[in-house]
Amino acid sequence: MRLWSLQPSQLDVKGLLAVWREGLLAQEVLRGKTRGYRNHPQLDRFKEGRDPISLIGAYLSEVHREALRRGYAFDRKRIIRYAVRVRARIGVARGQVRHEWDHLLQKLRKRDPKRYWIYKNNNPQVHPLFRKVKGGVASWERLK
Repeated sequence: MRLWSLQPSQLDVKGLLAVWREGLLAQEVLRGKTRGYRNHPQLDRFKEGRDPISLIGAYLSEVHREALRRGYAFDRKRIIRYAVRVRARIGVARGQVRHEWDHLLQKLRKRDPKRYWIYKNNNPQVHPLFRKVKGGVASWERLK
């Protein structure tokens, strides 16, 4: 499961589709509707909030908005709490953002070279649900 901390506009088509599917799965896990993935470490940052369903709803709403901007037909009704305004944002360490950005650039280089060259020298932007904080790569990441 990869729930990017990055702004969805920076993802390529495959990345946007994948984060949509995985975000919907995460929503079901957080609702207690699945057997698997219940202890997936990427979900901890949503579980730590007072209302995990609203947090994942805010996350998915931004993914949905990006899909609409691109002309894709993601079904908004699949989001339990659409466009919820969340006061508290989730902290994401700068090292984690850099790690995800480098990971995304590697994927873009292969899958979408045009997008790769556009973003190659840019700084990563985080999903609006997140705010950058000091720190390194998350302990749940599999580093090579």
